Amino acid sequence: MNNYRMRRGLKFTGVLLAGGLIAGLIVMLLWNALLPSILGVTTISLIQALGLLILSRILFGGFPGRRGSHGGHSRHRHWREKMKEKWHNMSEEEREAFKERYPWKKFASWKEEGEEQAAKAD
Repeated sequence: MNNYRMRRGLKFTGVLLAGGLIAGLIVMLLWNALLPSILGVTTISLIQALGLLILSRILFGGFPGRRGSHGGHSRHRHWREKMKEKWHNMSEEEREAFKERYPWKKFASWKEEGEEQAAKAD
């Protein structure tokens, strides 16, 4: 493994752990300052505060990648629909010029969908 990547990975892990500990500390301090006097519950430790954070993420936050229509996928879908419409409104010469200008792009999905729609219309 590249030494730079290893340092970068360790730095990311350190920042992630520090952020988690700071968030746990904030939850612990707020819990211990407010809830024992309001509800009469006992104080909690840092480990218990971290457990509460994880539990609240599971119960209320869901898991990464399961955001439904409000996440990044809807933005991607919107862009794709916009590009598909633009592609269908181009002439053959404009399409060829576009392909030459962006040779690394993949146009197969737009072209196939357009051809399928044109075949259905005929």
